[in-house]
Amino acid sequence: MAHAVLIIEDEAILAKNMKTYLERQDFEAAVAASGEEGLAKLDAFHPDVVLLDYHLPGMDGLETLARMRERDRGIKVIMLTGHASVRMAVDAMKAGAYDYLNKPVVLSELKLLLDKALGEGRLEQELSYYRKQEAGKGGLEQLLGESPAMRRLKGTLEQVLEAGRRLAGAGMPAALITGETGTGKELVARALHFGGPRAGKPFIELNCASIPSQLLESELFGYERGAFTDARGRKAGLVEAAHGGTLFLDEIGDIELGLQGKLLKLLEEKSLRRLGSLRELQVDVRVVAATNQPLESLVREGKFRSDLFFRLRGVQLAMPPLRERGDDVLLLARHFLQLNAARYGKKGLRFSPPAEATLLGYAWPGNVRELRNVVEEAVLLAQDELIVPQQLSFCASLGATPAAAPAPAVSADIPDAGINLEEVERGLVVQALQKTGWNVTRAARLLGLTRDTLRYRMEKFGLSAPQRSAAAGGSGEANA
Repeated sequence: MAHAVLIIEDEAILAKNMKTYLERQDFEAAVAASGEEGLAKLDAFHPDVVLLDYHLPGMDGLETLARMRERDRGIKVIMLTGHASVRMAVDAMKAGAYDYLNKPVVLSELKLLLDKALGEGRLEQELSYYRKQEAGKGGLEQLLGESPAMRRLKGTLEQVLEAGRRLAGAGMPAALITGETGTGKELVARALHFGGPRAGKPFIELNCASIPSQLLESELFGYERGAFTDARGRKAGLVEAAHGGTLFLDEIGDIELGLQGKLLKLLEEKSLRRLGSLRELQVDVRVVAATNQPLESLVREGKFRSDLFFRLRGVQLAMPPLRERGDDVLLLARHFLQLNAARYGKKGLRFSPPAEATLLGYAWPGNVRELRNVVEEAVLLAQDELIVPQQLSFCASLGATPAAAPAPAVSADIPDAGINLEEVERGLVVQALQKTGWNVTRAARLLGLTRDTLRYRMEKFGLSAPQRSAAAGGSGEANA
């Protein structure tokens, strides 16, 4: 596909020569003799680059450039002038020109400058595309779940994001996200970035456990030529790449003590020094960290700096494990089922009731990541529309359906008129609570649920322990 170049030049011979040369170089070229004519051709011709003379009859080059930038901020404009001066170049660059050329124009230099401008334009378009792709993976809407734990988390996130909007992103504290492996801590980090005022800036992610400790410092802070044996040139680090945006450090607990001190300096002074450099660089970056380790314990053991821990914990967010999220298991499983069914071209897939009971009864040690993988495998191997327990990989690894998963035995057949399953579930919950004197822990054990799952169901059905008077000797144990 030929690139289009609009030449706005009142010297007819020069304009014709440039047009002929560019067409021979496989460009599509058009000529306008004034700024007004050039502006009129913009909408119809849609140029990739504009060659704009500084001195034009009527509207001059700078005014024409300003009008063009009002219409399209991304357009590349190269100024042409026979009276080059430093002041003229500065004025053109301030007005938004990409570069400028002196007259008489050397056509080979023009070709090189056009190639450079078009190459950078492609890179900007690709960067914009990938940023939009990244933004699509962020935001609160990606945090699926309606359990009490997830509602609390999303409520806290909304408060943090609102505070960030009021501050316009400036001075926002670091954030620490805790949770077991596979719970989705990265989604929380993305929500903090793409839901806040830094959304249009870089989101740079680094798993600190995936890089050898001796390389992690240069990866984060960069280095100068000669800083070490293989440093043959200067390299900017990920902190600089995240300037204006967010640096997400996953598995922060794996960073060594020496590097922790440099990270603390970054948080406190907003500055860094590349390896081998004597110069401090100022950066504007918000640090969001995540860990599946108990940092408080690491602090007590001397393996993690207490000052860094408290700096990171400006905002602390806890991602709940999947086993404590109740019916979110089914919500997520159905979501992954829909995504993978579309991906593999298998329409109409659904879980059987025993499969859903099995999903709810499993402990999910690998959390959401394990659930996603289990569902994808089930979709990949599905022979018909109904997915049954035997197609869930954890059942095969256990040798049978988990004990908590099978549907409970019933004492009567389902009547022809049907039943209200929600009322049956509510009745079983009430029966278990009454049988244990409303002791949540013991009732959960009777039902084969976790305490948090039972509390979720109690909240769902609006159940609470009956009030007991002090004279009746009521104790807190009833609601333990």
